[in-house]
Amino acid sequence: GRGFAFRRKQKIERQYRKLLKKRRQVHSQQDDQFTDTYPEHLKHLYLAEEEKLKKRRRTAEDSVSSEEKLNKAADGCDIYGYMCLMIITVSRMCTFPSRSVVTQEKFKNKTSNQKAKEEYEKIKAEHDRKKEEAEKRKQQREEAQRLYKKKKMEAYKILSKKTKKGQPNLNLQVEFLLQKIQQNT
Repeated sequence: GRGFAFRRKQKIERQYRKLLKKRRQVHSQQDDQFTDTYPEHLKHLYLAEEEKLKKRRRTAEDSVSSEEKLNKAADGCDIYGYMCLMIITVSRMCTFPSRSVVTQEKFKNKTSNQKAKEEYEKIKAEHDRKKEEAEKRKQQREEAQRLYKKKKMEAYKILSKKTKKGQPNLNLQVEFLLQKIQQNT
């Protein structure tokens, strides 16, 4: 939401405007107050907040002006005019023009929550991809180890064979070495 510094700044600006009104000076300068003082990556948030505040001020001014008209009509005892103004204000309240604008803006500009969700999905997809790659590497390593152990076991069986008298079988060992030499060349 809004930080304490933002609220403090708004409070100071309100006090300053009050002071200008007391001196009968109108603060007509409506420059982008958020563009110069805030970092680049936060600028869009402050600009959006400024737009929301402007819309709120407009709707507040509209409602105040319509209430003043109602009061004037009631003072003048013009019942017909009073009823017309009542109907107009009620119809304004029922149409909700600001809501349609907000929904259109939501589709155009993504909210910070939507951006965070997308970022989370990207990170999650990347994490899943890395996990799958690690799983494939693990399976390949296990397969290579299994083949290595199988070959070792075969070599051990050949080399550990004994004759009837318990002596090592040199004929099998020589044949094994011959096969190994032939495979290497």
